[in-house]
Amino acid sequence: MLIPRKRFEKTAGGSWGPWDVSQDTKQGVCFAMRSMRSTRNFGAIVAGGILLAGCGSSLWPSLTGDDPAAGSQSRERLEIPASQAERAAQQQAQQGAAAARSAVAPLATQPAIQPRPLATQPQATGKPTGTFVGKKVGAMRQDLNKLRSAVNRLDSRMVQIRGDNTDATQRYLGTVAAMNSKLQVGTTPGNPLLVQQWNEAQKQLKRIEGNISKMNSLSNDAGAEASVAGYLLDSVRATFTLSGAVDEDHVQLRGLEDGVNQTVVGIDRLLNELSDDLNRQTGYLGSERRNLTAMSIAIKNGERYGMSLVNRAFVQAEVKASRAARAPLSRNARPLVVIRFDRPNVEYQLALYNAVSKALERKPNAAFDLVAVHPKTGSPAQIVLNSTAARRNAENVMRTLAEQGLPTSRVGMNSMSSATVQANEVRVFVR
Repeated sequence: MLIPRKRFEKTAGGSWGPWDVSQDTKQGVCFAMRSMRSTRNFGAIVAGGILLAGCGSSLWPSLTGDDPAAGSQSRERLEIPASQAERAAQQQAQQGAAAARSAVAPLATQPAIQPRPLATQPQATGKPTGTFVGKKVGAMRQDLNKLRSAVNRLDSRMVQIRGDNTDATQRYLGTVAAMNSKLQVGTTPGNPLLVQQWNEAQKQLKRIEGNISKMNSLSNDAGAEASVAGYLLDSVRATFTLSGAVDEDHVQLRGLEDGVNQTVVGIDRLLNELSDDLNRQTGYLGSERRNLTAMSIAIKNGERYGMSLVNRAFVQAEVKASRAARAPLSRNARPLVVIRFDRPNVEYQLALYNAVSKALERKPNAAFDLVAVHPKTGSPAQIVLNSTAARRNAENVMRTLAEQGLPTSRVGMNSMSSATVQANEVRVFVR
C-alpha cells in the first residue's frame, strides 16, 4: 500500500491543492481536487474530478494517447524453434491427413444416380368439336397418355436397375481390391478369409447377372411399347385423310402427331441405352468371371497372379477392332449388306445375322461400319425428315447387331445423302 508523504496542502487562496504523492516507487496515482468557495446568494457548490494524468505504469492506459509502455522495457517472448525431426514428423502427419482426405473424397462426393426425367407429359385435352374426326382425336389422345405413362414406368425401372448395378459393382470392386492387396503382401495358401471374400465377390456378380435378365425383360417391354407407338403414329397420319373434319380437328391432329413423335424419340433413346448397357454389362460379367477363376487359383496357392490370360487376349482383340472401326472407309469399298427401308416393318434380322456370321468366320477380328443413306431429292424439310429416319434405321440395325452378340466397339455409324437412291438405306461395310 502506498502512503503519501503529505496528504493535504492548503494554498494561499484557501483552496485545496493536489496530493503530494511519494516518489519512492515508480507506480502511483495522482488525484486532483478542487473546491469552489461558497457565496452569499448560492449555496456551496463542490465539484470533484478524478483525473488520471501522467501515470508511468503499464497497468493503466494514458489519456494523452501516448504509448503507455514507451518508457518501460518491452518484454520479449522466448520461442524455441522446433527440431528437424519434429518438423519432419509434422510434415508426414499433414501429408498422411491429406492423403486420407483425398482417398475418402471420391466416395463422399460421388454423385448419386440421378432419376431420369419423365419421357413426356400427358397430352392436354383439346376443345371438343363434335365431329367424327374429333371423337377419333379424343380416343387417340387417351391412347397416347396411356403410352406415355407406360414409357415413364419403363424409365423408372431403368433407373432402379442402374442403381442396383452401381451398388453391386462398387461392392464387388471393393472385395476384389481387398483380396488383391492381401495376396500382394503375401498370405497362407487357402486362407479362409480370402475364400469368404471370394464367395462375396461371386455373390455380387450374380446380382449383376440378375440385373442383366431384368434389362432383357425391360428391352422386350420397350420394344412392345415401340410397336404401339408406331401403330398410333400411323393412325394419326391416316386420320388426316378422313372427310368431315373442321380446322380445329386438324390443329389437334398436328399437336397429337408431335406428341407421338416425341414419345417415339423417348422410346428409341431408351432402347439404345438399354442396348449399350446390356452389351457393356454382359462383357464385364464374362470378363470378371474369368478373373475370379484365376483369383481362385491364386488364393489356393497364396500368391497373386493377376487378370485372366483369356482377358488379356480379348482386350488386345478389342483394341484392334476399335481401331479398325475408326479408320476411314475406302471410296471403292463394297457393302456387305444393303437394307432398303422402302416399306414398313422390313424383316432384315436373319439375313444380317447370316452375312455378319460369314464375315466373322473369314476374319474373326473384323469391324463393321453402318452408313445411313437418305435421298437427296425433295424439299429441304423432306430431306431433313429423311435424314432423321435413315439415322434412326441405322440405330435399329446397330441395336440388332448388339442383341445378336456383336460388341458395339466393333461397329461404327455414319450418314450420307445420295441422289441415286429412292428410299432410305442402311449399308453395312466390313473392315
